[in-house]
Amino acid sequence: MAQPQLPTAATVPPQHRFDIGPARYPTLFAATTVPIPMSDGVVLTADILRPGDKAGPAREPLPAILNFTPYNKMLNRHGMRWHSLLRDWAGRIRPSDRRRFTARDLLGTPAGGILEPFTINRTAVRRGYVGLMIDVRGTGTSTGGWDFFAPREQQDYLEVIEWVRRQPWCNGDVAVTGVSYGAIAALIAAGLRPPGLRAVFAIEAGENPMRELGLTGGVPTPGMLLWILAVNGFKWLPSWPGLIRAGLLGAFLRDRLADPASWVRRAIEIGLVAEHPDSYLNPMWAAKLARFEDITAPTWLHGGWHDVYNRSNFRMYDRIPLLGGAKQVLVDDSYHLSAGSGFGAPDSPQALDELQCAWFDRWVKGIDNGIDGFGPITVRRQGEGGWHQHREFPDPAATVRRLYLDSENTATAPHAGTDAALTGLPSEIEARLPVPTRRIRMASNNTGILSMGVTLLFGRRFGTDDRHAEAGAVTFTSAPLPEDLVVSGPMNLHLCAEADGADAFWSVTVCDVEPDGASVPITRGALLSSLRATDLAASDYVEDELVFPLHPLTAESALAVVPGEPFTIDIEINPTEALLRAGHRLRVAVSRGSFPRHLVPPWRRRGMGGQTIVLDPRVPSYLSFCAR
Repeated sequence: MAQPQLPTAATVPPQHRFDIGPARYPTLFAATTVPIPMSDGVVLTADILRPGDKAGPAREPLPAILNFTPYNKMLNRHGMRWHSLLRDWAGRIRPSDRRRFTARDLLGTPAGGILEPFTINRTAVRRGYVGLMIDVRGTGTSTGGWDFFAPREQQDYLEVIEWVRRQPWCNGDVAVTGVSYGAIAALIAAGLRPPGLRAVFAIEAGENPMRELGLTGGVPTPGMLLWILAVNGFKWLPSWPGLIRAGLLGAFLRDRLADPASWVRRAIEIGLVAEHPDSYLNPMWAAKLARFEDITAPTWLHGGWHDVYNRSNFRMYDRIPLLGGAKQVLVDDSYHLSAGSGFGAPDSPQALDELQCAWFDRWVKGIDNGIDGFGPITVRRQGEGGWHQHREFPDPAATVRRLYLDSENTATAPHAGTDAALTGLPSEIEARLPVPTRRIRMASNNTGILSMGVTLLFGRRFGTDDRHAEAGAVTFTSAPLPEDLVVSGPMNLHLCAEADGADAFWSVTVCDVEPDGASVPITRGALLSSLRATDLAASDYVEDELVFPLHPLTAESALAVVPGEPFTIDIEINPTEALLRAGHRLRVAVSRGSFPRHLVPPWRRRGMGGQTIVLDPRVPSYLSFCAR
């Protein structure tokens, strides 16, 4: 099948519904733990779902949708039995107005259709696709050793796609999809350009998982070790009957005993061993990344403002060399476990399983259903709850602005370690503001992000009011806004700073302060001082203003921090789009960290001392951002 022509998009309202037609096949037929041999002798296993009727599976070959997972497809297989019940139950939960994402919205997530694309999308299978879920090597019921996104695993993607295309039930056309790990795998596969790959639907993927999650700001994230432990636990729970039926029991036990806890020791060493080479970005990490510039298959990207990968939604979109329409990016006000929350409601896009089916209908089957006219950039604006569509991001109507850090007490943050100001003009008064050394509090939106939204169930302090966490921060708060302000795009916090030790870590949260005092996080950033070197050529500017500094985070790029000697540091702050109402205030909170989001390794922490924000009229500190 020839690749469809790639049109220029014409905006379709977000609530528009794309016709996916009625279910064509009343019955689904499952084959479980199907062996797929790799060229090096490892055997991956797949669950395969085919549509059909009472006479059996469809006799005509159909396109296939592939989903690679490390989370044990057997667990997902059993979970599929509960999808309809969970979806129905979640649909009964009254949603919020979505001006802010709440615990209610988290609980209502299954109603938006995410459960189907997380496993095998039965909505699509019933309309003429074959669905596959494949355990990546070393996980689930597949043999081999697990090394996430390594070149050998990437080769597996190609070999599985080729195997699928040779099967009599496949017509040679393939799509790839997934959530989180599966989405990253889908984008990696697309960048390798396998024959027959027609479309990609990636939900909550990251451009560079180690930069964004594993080594956030240059320090490890404790959640990575928990994730690695979870994958290793699931890999010891295979489908024993399937292993025996496929004759893989011996190979499975041999490989698991040879590699019982993949990556666990290495992850611990990265956190504990001084100057471990993998505690920096390096060629090994680079070899695990998708080649976005090589993607030719039409690609849908779905992300969230509070997702663990929210840094890179628009970077991935910009790097894929397709015309608007053949690539789409949709960013919701959501967390990692809440993709699609509210979808299917009259004022939102249709349910995710249907949206995915429509995308594949357009680009795999060539059905002109108009979805290429969606967006191409669609965002739910924080503070408003409404959907907005752009041709480019940041919003072209936004202009670059600066707000300067000032030592004046605003009387708006008596709870903070230090209450200071954001002003339109640089101050002429010199000041030194030490960053509090008190214990970092776990009740914060950063914890909400690392928990993928789960801790929102414990109250506003984990989602929509960061005042508890600001007790350990220096807060800089603006005057009340005289009119509504829409912030759009990334930000840069340019600091003049000083450290008493050999290094210092900076965690930054940007908040919308409501009239009642609630400090609502809208975006955040972090950076280790010794990794402050900026790749100016790869950074983003607006009107010659640096708004997104890109830091190499390599050992070679490290810069010395001389105790007692001031230095400047540009801290990248993740992109967002948010409405701050008239009367609200903009706040920047700066702290020494945010556990458990960031873990400064003990060996590095021993060399740290106090850290100070230096307000010097000759070297002003300021926040750069775009707004209208």
